[in-house]
Formats: sequence, C-alpha cells, structure tokens
Amino acid sequence: MSDNPSCNRPIDHGPDIRPIPARAGVGLKAEHYRDILNGKPDIGWFEVHPENYMGAGGPPHHYLSEIRERYPLSLHGVGLSIGADRPLDDDHIARLKGLVERYQPDLVSEHLAWSTHETSFLNDLLPVPYTDEALTRVAEHVCQLQDALGRQILIENPSTYVVFESSTMSETDFLRGIVERSGCGLLLDVNNVFVSATNHGFSPDFYIDTFPVEHVGEIHLGGHAEDEDEAGYPLLIDAHDRAVVDPVWALYKRAVGRCGPIATLIEWDNNVPTWPELFAEAQCADRILDGFRQEQRDAAA
Repeated sequence: MSDNPSCNRPIDHGPDIRPIPARAGVGLKAEHYRDILNGKPDIGWFEVHPENYMGAGGPPHHYLSEIRERYPLSLHGVGLSIGADRPLDDDHIARLKGLVERYQPDLVSEHLAWSTHETSFLNDLLPVPYTDEALTRVAEHVCQLQDALGRQILIENPSTYVVFESSTMSETDFLRGIVERSGCGLLLDVNNVFVSATNHGFSPDFYIDTFPVEHVGEIHLGGHAEDEDEAGYPLLIDAHDRAVVDPVWALYKRAVGRCGPIATLIEWDNNVPTWPELFAEAQCADRILDGFRQEQRDAAA
C-alpha cells in the first residue's frame, strides 16, 4: 500500500489488480440467463454494465444474484463520463457504489471517454484530448470514484474516429499518466487498438509494444464493422456485433505475450448470438491463454 498525492486515500498497487481468474469471460446478457443457470458452463467469469442493474429489483437482479453466487463478476461502466469537462454525477456514483456493495465484483472499470454536456447525455463514448489539462481532470475524476468506492478501478483505452490537434502526448503516455496520478489500473481493449490504428494509420503492434502492461488488470476482445470515410479510406466501427477477426486475435497473442495470461472478456453487445456461439468465442481465448501457460511451463522446465 502506498500513498498517492493526487488521491485522498492509499491505493493498493499489489496483486489485487488481477483478482479475476486469468481465463476468458463474456458479457452477461438477459437472453443467456437460463442457459447459464441450467447448463453451468465452465467459463471463467461474467461482466455486466452496471447501468443495466441500477433499478431496485426485478428479474435482472434475481438472475444476476444467482449467477454471482457461482461465478466471478466484473462491473464495466459506460455512463459515468469520466473524461467530461464537468463534475461527475454524484447520484450515478452513489448508485454504482450500491451495486459494488451488493455484488462485491472482483473488478470495476470505466471508459476513458465523455458522454455528457451541460444537461444532455449523449449515447456515445466520445474521445478526450491528450493534454496536461485533460490528464489532470481525468485523474481527479478517477481519484474521486476510487475514493467513493473504496477500491481501485481500471480505465479502458478507447476506440476513436477523430484526433485532436491540441493533443500533446500519445494515448499510451496519457493512460500511463492517469495511473501515476491516481493509482488506478488499466483495461486493455485489443479490438479498440486495432480499430483506432486502422482509422488513424498507426501501427497496432507498436501500440501494444509501448502499452504499460504492468498495470493491466483485464483485456477486452470484440468484433468491429468495416466501412470507409468520405475519401474512401478504411473506417472501422467498434460495433461489438460480430465475432473477433483474425488480425485482432493475432494482436491479442502479442498482448498476452507481453503481459502474460490475464482475464479476457469477449464483448458482444449487439446482434447477440446464441449461447453456444458466444461460449465458443470464449473458448478460443482460453485456448490461447492455455497455450501461453504451456510455453511458460516449458521455459521453466
């Protein structure tokens, strides 16, 4: 435990950054509740968006409680607007804290993005300029959330479609700065890396090679849609509506090669497939993780 001058409480930098098993998990969807409870699949863990469970009760809480008794759980927020140039919503934090206390998730994470402006909520995850001013604001928001929850959170790298001319540092340096100022961990979304690299013309391999993997507590994988911009150049959309493509699997192997086997989520939020199809994607990730474990055992022998 060490004190961080930017936060009001000590932040644990120890092994609790990776409390979920280093296996594949999936996003929990209502259409799969009964498949999971009846079939008891051998899967590492589940992740939910807390905003879907901020009501007082009803079937969502009934099923989530049943599943939480059997599997590790991660809460992945999409609505806090942690990158916004305005104070965080205290009511939203209070509701999130209530969920954390109720379900005791193994991990809590948020996006490096903003979605609020004045009194409006925009149903999107919008990019942040990578400047010292923005870094100070985001780190303060992360500290505020960690202080309220009494625990470390993870911050996810975004998928982006525009860049700011005002940015003065790279995305990886910005994320590293958030960690240094707040004591948070990071969520490495490999599909987001591939999407942003394609859209902006940089090397996804270089991004993975320079990412501060020592702070990663979770990895995300997902599918993306292919489009093109007005000039005819490729434009990828982080759609979460299809299977992971081969180049993203290859990038994932590169990331695991740097950070070791780590909890990996299959994100599939739109056009949700049947449970067997989603479970099969998770098994693909598990085979990759098992392969790296075998390589580690062989190297140690």
